[in-house]
Amino acid sequence: MSKISDHITLSEGVNSYTAKRKGIENIPDEYQITNMYILAHKVFEPLRKWVGGPIKINSFFRSPELNKAIGGSSKSQHCEGRAMDIDDVYGHKTNSEMFKYIKENLDFDQMIWEFGSDENPDWIHVSYCSSEENRKRCLKAYRENGKTKYKVI
Repeated sequence: MSKISDHITLSEGVNSYTAKRKGIENIPDEYQITNMYILAHKVFEPLRKWVGGPIKINSFFRSPELNKAIGGSSKSQHCEGRAMDIDDVYGHKTNSEMFKYIKENLDFDQMIWEFGSDENPDWIHVSYCSSEENRKRCLKAYRENGKTKYKVI
């Protein structure tokens, strides 16, 4: 499978400069690819249609070894192919606008307003499990004493 969805290739979904630099294999199995496909179709593609142009994917699938290398949570949904970090660097919509659109219009498990300011996050983390399991949980990441913390928003 070379494409996960209309606008995401498998190579884009596994791309990681850290993995390349450290020689870490970042290859999803069939289960993880299926999860990536579901997230792409349930969240990314409807969002992209609304945005009206490309959206940068900072991080999608991460192998456990890659996730550990970047300091990700040991329970990261990225390792299951169920989470992606997105950033509208192309100027079609702000990250804040995308966050609000996803929250009000799409089904998702968890969404995180990643740092930034009260007006706009630096990027958005969004995950999808299934229509039965999704929590529609919204968090805001912030730093306190050098540690990342989260609050429900």
